[in-house]
Amino acid sequence: MNIAICTLGCKVNQYETQAMETELVRRGHTLVPFDGPADAYLINTCTVTAVSDKKSRQLIRRAQKQAPHALVGVCGCYAQTAPEAVAALGVDLVAGTGGRMAFLDDLERLAEDRQAARFAGEPVVHVDNALRRRAFEQLPAGGLEGRTRAMLKVEDGCVNFCTYCIIPYARGPIRSLPLEEAKVQAARLAAEGYKEIVLTGIEISSWGMDFRDGSGLADLVEGVCQAAPGLRVRLGSLEPRTVTEDFCRRLARLPNLCPHFHLSMQSGCDAVLKRMNRKYDTQRYYESVRLLRVSFDRPGITTDLIVGFPGETEAEFTETLAFVEKCAFTAMHIFPYSRRTGTPAAAMDGQTPNAVKEDRAHRAGALAKKLEEAYLDGWVGHTLPVLFEEEKDGLWRGHAPNYVEVYAPGEALHNVEKTVKITERQGSRLIAAPASPSGDRSN
Repeated sequence: MNIAICTLGCKVNQYETQAMETELVRRGHTLVPFDGPADAYLINTCTVTAVSDKKSRQLIRRAQKQAPHALVGVCGCYAQTAPEAVAALGVDLVAGTGGRMAFLDDLERLAEDRQAARFAGEPVVHVDNALRRRAFEQLPAGGLEGRTRAMLKVEDGCVNFCTYCIIPYARGPIRSLPLEEAKVQAARLAAEGYKEIVLTGIEISSWGMDFRDGSGLADLVEGVCQAAPGLRVRLGSLEPRTVTEDFCRRLARLPNLCPHFHLSMQSGCDAVLKRMNRKYDTQRYYESVRLLRVSFDRPGITTDLIVGFPGETEAEFTETLAFVEKCAFTAMHIFPYSRRTGTPAAAMDGQTPNAVKEDRAHRAGALAKKLEEAYLDGWVGHTLPVLFEEEKDGLWRGHAPNYVEVYAPGEALHNVEKTVKITERQGSRLIAAPASPSGDRSN
């Protein structure tokens, strides 16, 4: 079959889509663009906000309009939390956030039934109770040929139950990829020619919690870095509680660990953090930032911020802006709060008007831009090792270990790591002198 896939949401969804792509190709199917004709369309959905749900529905209708006789299969977090609503859209197959290989089996079975005129026309719905899951679903790591960076999913599930978040209900409890298997997969990805892997999960700070043997994220990172010493290893989003003196001391010894740390924050006001049911206050958060800066050389420290959370006053928002400036983040993702049905925050008093949320997002964005530009300006005149990924606008684009985006002139730099000298900043990217012919790590 010619199969088109579209993915919404986080890196875990992207990883799981890559795994399905790899398996579909192995089974002899052909991947085609989502905006063209196909025999089947697969939509991997997100439900982190009500807007995500809306986008998922739009993609389903778009696929149905493009090819009315094609099979449409829907999986992911929106399908997990609202399977009846998804099935009511007239799709053929609904699965959730587990059993991805079984989802592909069902798709092939439906295609055979349709070809043999056995197709009943009723949607097939296979969605379990995510809260009862206990096993980690291992999927093929990596991606399709030509990619420089692979994702390795090491954890699934979350038990934080933040008041604004539906994901624990969509993903279930903590399940971790065993350390030895993570090491094997990392070594295999290095052998396949990847130059960087991203350790990803719904909440990787909780890796190992389900083993109940004292294992923690630092053990995983050490194992993966040592199993693939020639591979850059990048961490996904971290909870501040993970960043301790011991964590930093152990990770600072790893030469192939990327000094880029995405610390989830959501608010810089203790009162708002408490309403969000976050498990830290600003004092503990800032201690994590401080430890990273004393342990690593000018690390990239990025974060997420939700503005306009229910009850957030102007004074509380001003407190958040002051804390953001104190932390001096190198980049930020800023989200106006989105009311999510089924979460405690959706029923809270003091819902913030959209105009106020938009104004606060704009003001926070302006501060984030100022901080990012200051960090980037500090690299002008210095050198950075850059893993180049693609040619764009006549230059080669890549990322340094601290995740800043670098552009440089050169030839045939795909999947090559070179140390380049930064000559200037243009907006949120750095420009480098031509990449020298020596000192590369090519495929």
